[in-house]
Amino acid sequence: MANENGIKTSKTKFSANGKEVNVFIARPEGVEKAPAVIVIHEWWGLNPHIEDVAQRFAREGFIAVAPDLYDGVTAKDPKEASSLMAALKTEKGLDYLQTVVKELRSMSDVTGVGVTGFCMGGTFALLLPCHVKLDASAPFYGDVPVDTTLIGKLSCPLLFIGGEKDQWITVEKMNRLETALKQYTKEGEVRIYKGADHAFFNNTRTDVFSKLYAEDAWKRVIGFFNKHLRQGQSAST
Repeated sequence: MANENGIKTSKTKFSANGKEVNVFIARPEGVEKAPAVIVIHEWWGLNPHIEDVAQRFAREGFIAVAPDLYDGVTAKDPKEASSLMAALKTEKGLDYLQTVVKELRSMSDVTGVGVTGFCMGGTFALLLPCHVKLDASAPFYGDVPVDTTLIGKLSCPLLFIGGEKDQWITVEKMNRLETALKQYTKEGEVRIYKGADHAFFNNTRTDVFSKLYAEDAWKRVIGFFNKHLRQGQSAST
């Protein structure tokens, strides 16, 4: 376990129902109880960038848990990342994430559970609260299901972050999500940054990173999680 800048980091395993998931955890020091945020990685895998994002959440006072959906493998180029993402079955990813949720719900120092994720992780961050009870979800440019009846099962408030120039998670898809939120009277916001590209939050991607939009999105997500996770309430899965 490493201690740095008021946070503690560690790597461990969460287990439930016979499943084990490797996780990276960042915790704020000197805090007895705190809400947890699950941070789901991009198609690259659980790499140093995602670990850094988890540590940022810990510095904001959250227990950040980044699960490894690829079982220890990370990609070095888009072709490898695409192959890894294609090989990950949605059911397996959701099983892993529900294992993480169940473990967090059992921890006495966790006061609420939210989720965020980026790219592929954003897709799972949108799907997960449609399958299990969570307290808040903030996906970054995740895919939107074609069959939006799934959004009718959304269990928590949603803040969806996207970019206008995203060629994968298009404005059309994000508009479809916004329409579904209204149709099913779900509490949620779809925020589209004008001129932003896919992965604009990733500061290791100089080709698409936008400091201005990333900083604004971060402030909004932290405010969103502070609002919905710091109420001392925890629902059972």
